[in-house]
Amino acid sequence: MHYIPNIIFLILLIAGFGLFVKSLQKIYRNIRLGREINRSDRRGERWATMANVAMGQSKMTKRPVAGILHLFVYVGFIIINIELIEIVVDGIFGTHRFLSTILGSTVYGFFTATLEILALLVVIGVVLFFIRRNFYGVKRLTMKELLGWPKEDANWILIIEFALMMAFFTMNASDFILQSNGYGHFVKVGSFPISEMTFVPFLEVFSFSDEFLFGVERAAWWFHFVGILFFMNYLYYSKHLHIILAFPSTWYANLNEKGKFNNLESVTKEIKLMMDPNADPYAAPAEGEAETTAKFGAEDIFDLNQVQLLNAYSCTECGRCTAVCPANITGKKLSPRAILMKTRDRLEEVGKNIDKNGKFVDDGKKLLNDYITKEELWACTTCNACTEACPVLLDPLSIIFEMRRFLVMEQSAAPQELNLMMTNVENNAAPWQYNQADRLNWAND
Repeated sequence: MHYIPNIIFLILLIAGFGLFVKSLQKIYRNIRLGREINRSDRRGERWATMANVAMGQSKMTKRPVAGILHLFVYVGFIIINIELIEIVVDGIFGTHRFLSTILGSTVYGFFTATLEILALLVVIGVVLFFIRRNFYGVKRLTMKELLGWPKEDANWILIIEFALMMAFFTMNASDFILQSNGYGHFVKVGSFPISEMTFVPFLEVFSFSDEFLFGVERAAWWFHFVGILFFMNYLYYSKHLHIILAFPSTWYANLNEKGKFNNLESVTKEIKLMMDPNADPYAAPAEGEAETTAKFGAEDIFDLNQVQLLNAYSCTECGRCTAVCPANITGKKLSPRAILMKTRDRLEEVGKNIDKNGKFVDDGKKLLNDYITKEELWACTTCNACTEACPVLLDPLSIIFEMRRFLVMEQSAAPQELNLMMTNVENNAAPWQYNQADRLNWAND
């Protein structure tokens, strides 16, 4: 009977991490549905970018108030969960505050005091974020693409983080009183400045018995542990996947100059063939070089590259991209944030299709038209404001560009104004509808 809590703990630990790994495998499989892309160049720059942007939060602080609060929550929550190491050891082996025997009383006291201060900063951050998101009326946090689950998800994450920090303080406060009373195995170790000032006086007012306080400490300890496992597995269904995926997203970010679009290899090859006077346009492909029909642009998630699909999963839904989008600001339907959200929705739908059938079975839907409309795509000015504003270097413009490329090159479905311009370029080598010989007539006046 003595080992039943340890067994239950171990079962929950294995189940929680097992489900988490299964979710990550599913995400990895879905991302691999996209086209392969080589982003292994400039490794030193990529590591530096990831450290600076994902870990250092450098782009978040461009909006100082939100950036600093986010830094409190991010750093605090991550470091506090270092205590998970201690919880795991204590839970499996039935010890209590295992790290105190490794670090020593002085270092462990500094460690626990630091965790308490960080936990307080997390509480301040999540409370202010909750008020700001729900009552302050920030436009980018109240737009229509956030109605329903996206808004609820953001609020639930803040509530979960707040609850976990309250459990953390309750656990420490009851632990401190039991240590002071010399109850059972509770030896005096650790420093809990925030709990001593807030939660300890509250508990002492009611003059609870040591047995009751022991129950409170255990309940808070279990709540904190189970809450972390729940939060970890909730991430799969949440925009907060960026906690994990921001790191690979920044590593695989496009490091080229903004506005530099990629050339299609098949088109480049065709043009080189046309420009080479010695080339035989009717020659058979070289041995080992298969003749494949290239698809121009993207109609569905299978046509996007794997980094673009990773971007869809990594989107924080903060709306900084949409807030600076000139098309959205002037009332157009386009929202760069919604482009990533809709891509992720389609990707998840395809993933469920594969889970159900063992492989993808055509469902009659496409990312183009069923999720993202032509009106949204053609509203984009390709100014790159969205990619510049993104705090984790996501690139919604690349998705827009690939889908517009499909419309133009596969369906000849460009707007009339663009078709006219392209016809003029083809016939007159200029966007204007008059002969090349007349192009300098304006100089005569």
